[in-house]
Amino acid sequence: MVQTTDPVTREIVKNALMSAADTMALTVVRTARSAVIKHGMDFSTALFTADGQQVAQGLTLPPHLGSMAPALEGVMNAFGDDVQPGDVFANNDPYEGASHLPDIFLFKPIFANDTLMGWSCCIGHQTDIGGRVAGGNACDNIEIYQEGLILPPLKLYSKGELNQAVWRILEKNVRVPEKVLGDVQALLAAVRFGERDLLRLVDEYGFEELKSYMIDILDTTERLTRAEISNLPQGEWEFSDYIDNDGIDPQPIEIHAKLKIQGDEVFVDFEGTSPQAKGSINPNFAYTKSNVYAVVKCLIDPAIQSNSGFFRPFNITAPEGCFVNPQHPAPVAARGLAGFRICHTMFGAMAKAMPGKVPAAWGGGEIGVSFGGYDKNRKAWVYLEFMNDGPRGGGPNMDGGDGLSSPVLNMANTPIESIEADQPLLIERFGLYPDTGGAGEYRGGLGLIRDYRVLADEAVFQLRSDRTDFLPWGVDGGKPGAPTRNYLNPDTDLEELPGKKLMTLKKGDLYRVIQAGGGGYGDPLKRDVSAVLDDVEQEKLSVPHARDEYGVVIDQDTLKLDQPATEALRAEMAKERRE
Repeated sequence: MVQTTDPVTREIVKNALMSAADTMALTVVRTARSAVIKHGMDFSTALFTADGQQVAQGLTLPPHLGSMAPALEGVMNAFGDDVQPGDVFANNDPYEGASHLPDIFLFKPIFANDTLMGWSCCIGHQTDIGGRVAGGNACDNIEIYQEGLILPPLKLYSKGELNQAVWRILEKNVRVPEKVLGDVQALLAAVRFGERDLLRLVDEYGFEELKSYMIDILDTTERLTRAEISNLPQGEWEFSDYIDNDGIDPQPIEIHAKLKIQGDEVFVDFEGTSPQAKGSINPNFAYTKSNVYAVVKCLIDPAIQSNSGFFRPFNITAPEGCFVNPQHPAPVAARGLAGFRICHTMFGAMAKAMPGKVPAAWGGGEIGVSFGGYDKNRKAWVYLEFMNDGPRGGGPNMDGGDGLSSPVLNMANTPIESIEADQPLLIERFGLYPDTGGAGEYRGGLGLIRDYRVLADEAVFQLRSDRTDFLPWGVDGGKPGAPTRNYLNPDTDLEELPGKKLMTLKKGDLYRVIQAGGGGYGDPLKRDVSAVLDDVEQEKLSVPHARDEYGVVIDQDTLKLDQPATEALRAEMAKERRE
């Protein structure tokens, strides 16, 4: 067995493993059937060592960073030594290591000369997983049994043979089997490519040498991560952020984090967080930890690899039964919203620890919508979309980006052409919405507006959104972003919808969402006047908003700056603050 490894070869092997994980991801994009995976890119890929340590992750979703290892652990605990060449395992049970029911994990053990060498993994968010509401993301479920089909750790393939019973159960329990089974086949193709590429490395380096390099990669990542953490400010900080409600109980949900950076370790304690929710926005603890990892990953050297070595310096605790560590049978289907708010809470604590380094809260409102129904032939259709391409918060030296994915997400928006081609929906408006970015020396990004017109006779509509009451916060005097707004038929019989809603829409109904804007950074009165004028000219700010929030006076008709009036107004606004 090799006792030492060469650092140059280690980097070559590391990049080869990362390339293999990325090849798996490209395979999914090219072969998936559903919009949420092939366009929205709500999936992830990874390779693991034989003992279940993640050694490489594809360039997909950071919140999946720590979610795959617990799901594999659930499989390994369930099957022990009953792992054979040709097996493929599935798991979507949040209480056996998985994330939530729509996320199906597939794991393929990789054997070299009858010896287990590692595992390839792919996780994909399914358009439907059965349950009481199409799309599997309803906020008002009160127990996990309402959320859909539970697949505890099981063998989808045994020694290369498909488990027809499991396949038929999956087919008969989802509304759109052609999409779900097609996406599962895409995941299967990906894990097989992962197996192929890992075995190529075995052929090139040999079993024992490759195993040594994989261990060295993990240890090197741990060493680099600890070095980065030791350079962060040392101390303790606390921060709370809130979810408006769970869609059942109107009370807000507090997520409270106490952050301690001590030496080369990070301690996060969620003591003080609200109890687990009645509705299905609870995040299981594995997902909670994964989002903590994602935040810290954003604030250290981006070249450090995403693998199990990165996890080792973290100590994350939460009381059992609190919101971020719910207990069975708590519903968790819409837990993505909670994951974002965990990230906001962590970024808020890090903003205290690293003043001048962390931007304001991003906006977007964590929009998740699904439409579902039946055509004239009683064939089901389901459309699921997460509008996570939202505005960034303003930063220490730049405005927040408009229409970008959040800092902890690599998802993309679904093209309008794809939506309209595959579902009886018409997108009548999609663009940036003015005056939504939080005011600041560096303003928050603008929220998006999108109009969905229902063309079917009837559709069940499910809405998950937030940031109507508790807005994306600003930093260092910056103001919060504008709230999320949801409307039904805004141009005729205007009805403002609550942030979480399940209802039936009729043909011709129009749903409009306006995302929350990103928070601002710094004093709005310090914003460069020319930047305000430029925003007005680009229709990102209205003339009244420029005056009220920034103290900049612009003629409504000519869009010319009134410099004397601006100087006088800003002086008056500054005086009012002091008083």
